[in-house]
Amino acid sequence: MRERGFTLIEMMIALFIGVIILGGVMFTYLSMKITTTDTIAIGEIQESGRLAINIMQRDIEQVGFWGTFYEDSFTGANVSTQTAPAGDCESGLNNASFPNITSQSNFRTIFATTANTNKELNCINNPVKGSDILQIKFLQGKQLVVDITNNEMQSDENYFIAEQEQAQFVRGVVSANTLNLNATVWPYSHHVYYIAEQTYEVNNKKITVPVLMRKRLNGSKMTAESIMEGVENMRFLFGLDTNNDGRIDSYRNVSDMTSADWENRKMVLAVQLFLLVRTLKEDSHSTVKNQTYTLGNDSNSRELSFNDGYRRAVFTTTIRLNNVGANLWHL
Repeated sequence: MRERGFTLIEMMIALFIGVIILGGVMFTYLSMKITTTDTIAIGEIQESGRLAINIMQRDIEQVGFWGTFYEDSFTGANVSTQTAPAGDCESGLNNASFPNITSQSNFRTIFATTANTNKELNCINNPVKGSDILQIKFLQGKQLVVDITNNEMQSDENYFIAEQEQAQFVRGVVSANTLNLNATVWPYSHHVYYIAEQTYEVNNKKITVPVLMRKRLNGSKMTAESIMEGVENMRFLFGLDTNNDGRIDSYRNVSDMTSADWENRKMVLAVQLFLLVRTLKEDSHSTVKNQTYTLGNDSNSRELSFNDGYRRAVFTTTIRLNNVGANLWHL
C-alpha cells in the first residue's frame, strides 16, 4: 500500500494557521497581563489614598475639642503649660506644642504652610517642596478614668486636665488625689503631617518613594513616623467664618491665611484635603504619559504635570471641624 505524506503547500498552510493561533494566544495573554497589572496598580492607589485620608480625617476632626475647658483662649490666668519637647515643631507666634502663656498671640491649634526650604517648622528636614504641611493640636476624644490603678495613663505621655475655666498641660501619670471634683483628663496630641522621600529595599533593590509622614509629640520629644507610601503631594483649603455667623463664607489656601485666621479658635470651620497618590513602581509599558493633575478648584489651584510611567490619582475630601465656631463643644 502506497503511503502519501503532506505536500509543501499543506505544510505551509498548517504552519500559517498555527502562527495565527499562537499569535492570538499571545495577544490574549499580553492583554490579560496588562489588564491585571493595571487592576493591581489602581487597587494599590485606591487603598493608599483611602487609608491616608481616613487617618488624617480622624485627627483633623478633633481639632477644637478641649474637653470641659470652655475658654476661648489660653492665657496665664487660666492655663498651666508644659516645657517644650526636644526638637519641637513651631513657626510664628505661639505655635509650639504647648501654649506660650506670656505671648500676646493666641495659641494656634491648627496651622499650615507650604514647604519651600530644606527645613520647615524647625523640625522637618527635606520635605517635598511645593507640598503643604499641616500642624494640629487636639485632645483625643476619650476621657480617661483616673483612679488608684491609673491603668489608662503612662509616665511618658502628655495629658490635658480640663475644668470649665482652668486647664493644665501635664506629662506623666496624674494622681486622682490632685484633681478637683469636676476635672476631666484627656490624652493630648500634637501632630504634623508632611510629605518626604524615603528609600526602601525591595527584592535587593533600593527604591525611593514619596511618603506621607507624621511628626508626633511623644513624651518629651517629637518623633517621625511613616503613615502611607506613595503620597506624592498634599494641599489644603480652609473654610472660614469671617463674619461670625457660624457658616463658611470663604475658602482660603495656605498662602492667603493670615496670623489672625490661625489664632482665632472660631474661624476655621472646615478643611479641604487634596492628596496626589502614585504607584510605588514605574510601569515601563504604561501608556499614561504627559498627565496633569489639579489639586483644588480655586483660582490658585495647584497643577502638577508628569511624563513618566507611574499611575496617579487625586483624592479629596472636606472635613468639618464640629467643635469649632458655633458648634464649639460644650458638655
